Amino acid sequence: MKKIRYFVILGILLADALLKLFIRRTMYCGQTIPVIDGIFSITYVQNRGAAFSLFAGRGPMIMAFTFIALCLAVWYMERHKDDHWTLLIALELIISGGMGNLIDRAALGFVTDMFDMHFWPVFNIADIAICVGCGFLVLYMFVFDKSSEAGEQR
Repeated sequence: MKKIRYFVILGILLADALLKLFIRRTMYCGQTIPVIDGIFSITYVQNRGAAFSLFAGRGPMIMAFTFIALCLAVWYMERHKDDHWTLLIALELIISGGMGNLIDRAALGFVTDMFDMHFWPVFNIADIAICVGCGFLVLYMFVFDKSSEAGEQR
């Protein structure tokens, strides 16, 4: 698992970038294609903010924060590459998702979103990776992290 971590990150980055490119080339902004009527659609949205379009118009601030967070995450992953696999998967997913959205924001000035559940803001593969990565991080912290137990025994 330790040796393939950057291939996992690259694979998710490529899947995210290729789908975003496909959406931008085949749809116009705001176009919706129903997949499951009233439940799920493919909708091309240009998100100019962060999560849920928060901080729209503050692209440089969002990019700087994201870049710093990604540097810290990569540093942490390298320092903890022998820890439990759930921590490594969490960091790989969070890093790949953050990089995918950062690349979009830096190159285009917005993040391309396309998955529309109708009851939730439109999202993309990078957003899914970040959310699933956070889920694995919570799992790691509450189930597999033994460092807090070692500190309690002192």
